[in-house]
Amino acid sequence: MQSTRTFKDRLFLFVKGLAMGAANKVPGVSGGVVAFVAGFYEEFIYSLQKVNKTAFKLLFNGRFKSFFHYINGRFLGLLFFGMVVSYFSVSKILDYFLVHSELYVWSLFFGMIIGSIYYINKDFDDWNYRTLTSLAIGIILGVAISFLDPAKENDNLFFVFFCGIISVSGMTLPGFSGSFILILLGNYVLLLVDSVNALSDTFYEIIVGDLSVFQNSERIRMLKVLVVFTLGSVTGLVTFSHMLSYILKHYKSITIASIIGFIVGSLGVVWPWKKTIYRMTDEGGFIYDSTGKKVVLNYERFIPQLNTETYLAIIYIAVGIAIVLGLEWYGKKTRKINV
Repeated sequence: MQSTRTFKDRLFLFVKGLAMGAANKVPGVSGGVVAFVAGFYEEFIYSLQKVNKTAFKLLFNGRFKSFFHYINGRFLGLLFFGMVVSYFSVSKILDYFLVHSELYVWSLFFGMIIGSIYYINKDFDDWNYRTLTSLAIGIILGVAISFLDPAKENDNLFFVFFCGIISVSGMTLPGFSGSFILILLGNYVLLLVDSVNALSDTFYEIIVGDLSVFQNSERIRMLKVLVVFTLGSVTGLVTFSHMLSYILKHYKSITIASIIGFIVGSLGVVWPWKKTIYRMTDEGGFIYDSTGKKVVLNYERFIPQLNTETYLAIIYIAVGIAIVLGLEWYGKKTRKINV
């Protein structure tokens, strides 16, 4: 698979990594949906599955070229490189628009998820009582998760490791937003804001020659949290991929039906018309994270009034649907040319 990819294919794979990275960071949006709609979900799961005993034997024996080829390294490397770049670029742009044009960003994502549901469902014709039951369970779980109340922040390292395992669900399970799960677990700010900022500040201080960071107990604590969270994420990514690879191989129809259900259920999370509820102190003041932003507690959803803003939001929903259908059309065209 690696050797047949052209430069254009690799460039688009990097762009898909950018899209996955941006989607993973936004609460309510799943990077796994991007992988599914963009047509590389199964290759992604099967490539991650290759991170196993054989891969580690090749690595520890110094057979780096064989290791790289065995795990489909070029594919995973470009994808993860895109995600990392996205975290410090595209996702920052998304953060800006979520602050200044929140309704329209959510509307765009809402439309893209509707388009994704159509895309996945249109070629799936194995409906029976088992797949319909799986669909229903997926919808119920997706909706139930969207209405749970968040827990309080917890920096216990065992819990942080567990958060890392759970947070990668958005990459491996389309419809499950890892960022939103972290909000529910109470650790979104701790793990995706404060600890990342601590790492950035540490790099900067070391570069300018300021080594006082190693005497800063709070900074050391945050870096420990980030390391444990990263280890949990890697563990979860590999574990989930092995499970999903087996399930996709033996129960593909039931898995796809469940995924459709998860994505349908996630529509409640990305419903555009909602009021943000912020975490408050006992005295009634706002709680802020390390960047000075208010800490989100949950969302209060409502039915909008018909006005100019609502009509414009509906247009954005249509644009979101059109983007997914356009990607589908482009994918078909590209496959025909390659054939």
